Amino acid sequence: MRFLIPLKVCPVAPGQAQQYVDQITGNVLWGVQWIFVVALVISVAAIAGGRLFMMPHASRAGVISAVVVFLSVIAYLTLPSLLDALMGKGCI
Repeated sequence: MRFLIPLKVCPVAPGQAQQYVDQITGNVLWGVQWIFVVALVISVAAIAGGRLFMMPHASRAGVISAVVVFLSVIAYLTLPSLLDALMGKGCI
């Protein structure tokens, strides 16, 4: 009786596509980092504006926004490595 041994199949980008994938990924990561910075600046401005113009709801929204930005940054830093650990090398 013969047993079939499954072969490893690793997905690879065709031809020179990997350099474009890397470039697009780098641009997306750069854009996301700037979005974090802009969101943090806007949340600090909401806190300051709420205190200055005596609008507690604006200050509260700014604090909540800052907390969400920090939690998003933590997720941004930890989730990719977690997915890499779970998925392995991507070979089937």
